[in-house]
Amino acid sequence: MSDLASRVRRRMAAGSGSGSGSDGSGLGLDLLVRDEAGVIADDAVLAGLRRDVEAELTGAGPLEPLLALPGVSDVLVNGPDDVWIDRGRGMERTPVRFADDAAVRRLAQRLACAAGRRLDDAMPFVDAALPDGTRLHAVLPPLTARTTVSLRVLARERHDLADLVRLRAMPAPLADVLDAIVAARLAFVISGGTGIGKTTLLGALLGRAPATERLLVIEDAAELVVEHPHLVRLVARAGNVEGTGSVGLRDLVRLALRMRPDRLVVGEFRGAEMIELLVALNTGHEGGAATLHANSAHDVPARFVALGGLGGLAAAAVTTLVASAVDVVVHLRRDRDGRRIVDEVAILDRAGDELRVASVWSVRAGVGAAAVRLATLIADRGQVVPELLR
Repeated sequence: MSDLASRVRRRMAAGSGSGSGSDGSGLGLDLLVRDEAGVIADDAVLAGLRRDVEAELTGAGPLEPLLALPGVSDVLVNGPDDVWIDRGRGMERTPVRFADDAAVRRLAQRLACAAGRRLDDAMPFVDAALPDGTRLHAVLPPLTARTTVSLRVLARERHDLADLVRLRAMPAPLADVLDAIVAARLAFVISGGTGIGKTTLLGALLGRAPATERLLVIEDAAELVVEHPHLVRLVARAGNVEGTGSVGLRDLVRLALRMRPDRLVVGEFRGAEMIELLVALNTGHEGGAATLHANSAHDVPARFVALGGLGGLAAAAVTTLVASAVDVVVHLRRDRDGRRIVDEVAILDRAGDELRVASVWSVRAGVGAAAVRLATLIADRGQVVPELLR
């Protein structure tokens, strides 16, 4: 197929696709495929070849079938013969192959171009969003031995808490606790590693917010899938090839504060935007939420301090802001089978000049001593305390 696509590409570049659709689209592409493929009597075969060539020329090429698989969150290319996917059960190697590293490079450059970005020897890496929202990350040699491409696929369907219980991401009593946290308008962060399901869980919890509330969601890329009648989404914008025109998360948090939010949500803390959100949560904007990369719930305070440092805040100032702004940490991890699960729920508070994490519930230890304190927070907000915390 790559040979056929290469021949069609050369003829398109030479202007051979003349007539209707001379740019290679519509009838022009059909004629070129038929001409290069030889005599084809079966229209269905011709249509299939056309789809394959079109994917090779304008889509994700050999990766298109992988991107279309149900449940796929990541498609990873480590080289022409080293392609993997993740669909919630850990990494799976696929039989997909490219002709050579040059073919992988061509795909990476075409995808970068579709995202309005540059990828070449002068700019050998790219991190951008494709038109359909898919997240693209690509690196060219010599920064890596072979061209690598990482595609993060947007969630195609919404999961609510009942779905996550059915998928064994958490027990039903714990889902009741998370539901109560949202109803009580407690601020929370969801922590965990890359591709662990933080965005999926955040979307499920935001869907439990009352319909009378206005949600302002701020994201680096439009990933959250939320079913809520009053949600406003702000998405960051990267600079153009000249490096101008960028709008970052920090800018968007400031914008959101002027848009009458009931809840402020940041898809992921990445840097100094954390300061604006924490300040906002300390000025009456209850029920805020965000996701955060961390190895465990007990590592979250250190991550807050590190990110606050990027904004010029001393550790003591970060401790004060976080202790007043964030109530709960929900940490996710993969179990031995590769399934993404809620590992621990904890509360954050201040112990002198340090942040302290106290476990409410964990997979390993069950209900912790801090369950009583979380129950008190929920009851004080006028909500029914879930049975797991009694």
